[in-house]
Amino acid sequence: MSGWIIFIGLILLMLTGMPISIALGLTVLAFLFFMTDMPVEIVSQRLFTGLDQFAIMAIPFFILAGSFLTHGGVARRMIRFASALVGHLYGGLAMAGVFACALFAAVSGSSPATVVAIGTILIPAMEKQGYPRRFGVGAIGTAGVLGILIPPSIVMVIYSVSTNTSVGKLFIAGIVPGLLLAAVLMGIVWVVAKRRGYPRMPRAGLKEIVASFWEAIWGLLLIVVVIGGIYGGVFTPTEAAAMSAVYAFVIAVFVYRDLKLSDVPRVLLDAANMSAMLLYIITNAILFSFLLTSENIPQAMAQWIIDKHLSAWVFLMGCNVLLLIAGNFMEPSSIVLLLAPILFPVAVKLGIDPIHFGIIMTINMEVGLIHPPVGLNLYVASGIARMGLTETTIAFAPWIVIMVLYLLLVTYVPDIAMWLPNAVYHRPG
Repeated sequence: MSGWIIFIGLILLMLTGMPISIALGLTVLAFLFFMTDMPVEIVSQRLFTGLDQFAIMAIPFFILAGSFLTHGGVARRMIRFASALVGHLYGGLAMAGVFACALFAAVSGSSPATVVAIGTILIPAMEKQGYPRRFGVGAIGTAGVLGILIPPSIVMVIYSVSTNTSVGKLFIAGIVPGLLLAAVLMGIVWVVAKRRGYPRMPRAGLKEIVASFWEAIWGLLLIVVVIGGIYGGVFTPTEAAAMSAVYAFVIAVFVYRDLKLSDVPRVLLDAANMSAMLLYIITNAILFSFLLTSENIPQAMAQWIIDKHLSAWVFLMGCNVLLLIAGNFMEPSSIVLLLAPILFPVAVKLGIDPIHFGIIMTINMEVGLIHPPVGLNLYVASGIARMGLTETTIAFAPWIVIMVLYLLLVTYVPDIAMWLPNAVYHRPG
């Protein structure tokens, strides 16, 4: 009975238009004050112990690194390098955009930041070359979702905090699905471009490839610093986040010099605002998770599913449907913080690997980023291309279908996500 009261109260507050973070907090406080005899001191203690996690520190650092890179000209150099490699193929500029999104994703950890950095340059350029505006918006906006699948990923850090799962294993598990998704999107761009006769760029010579590589090398090295540092045992994922922020500052201000020292306070303020928003959501989600656990709601759900003899296959399908529906109303961080503590214990009880389940949730968040009414990539791409939301949604529609099919593939072929972490950590496959 208590579970129904909690969820009905939360839904009613959300229907008023209240932000999810405040709705979570009010639901918890109202239930604790009026439905239980729990001392307030326990709530405050649980709040501080929940926030006292080393992994949480990675979030503001990765956000700061992404802010420096977005303003620091790294994206423009990555686009040049990607164009030199694949620009001569059918749909070359669009393929270069997907490739550049994959590269920028590996240094930013944010999907909207990836769309802003790459789309601001490439969407107008594709239209000038003769690509239909809808095709450019759909291709680049969808490729931007790689920002939360290819490590480092802020969404994966939040999942780790919510479920006490290894951030390092999540990062390495995202590499193969991320690269495979980039290859799938590039393949679709190639097929569509060949059928419709979209323009190709002149083949770049070896001199241009080498020159573009050396121009982009400082940004590309950040991938080595973060991923190589973590799996080389040099530093933890949180320390890698701090290193990436310092590195991004140095290359943006002193190496590429696209960002002036006078602009740094503005970048710091933007990153601080985003970090504060996420940490406030995390704070209230920790309280909500504590309330669910104290009322034994996740455990009761797990037992109900086991008593009904529902298989892991059916449970994962239900999770995908639930997460896709949630994507219509909430942004990714809120969804993970709200639903991961509920679904995770059930998944573990059914024998689903926690790392695989984290990748499934991340890909669901990717789909949510590109469909209305609250898809962040949708709004970012709409603003860049100066298109109405309805037209932008039509542009994204075929790509949403592709993303859902890819979600099902990774859901039911776990080796796509688990092969690399099993190999690295020497676990039997």
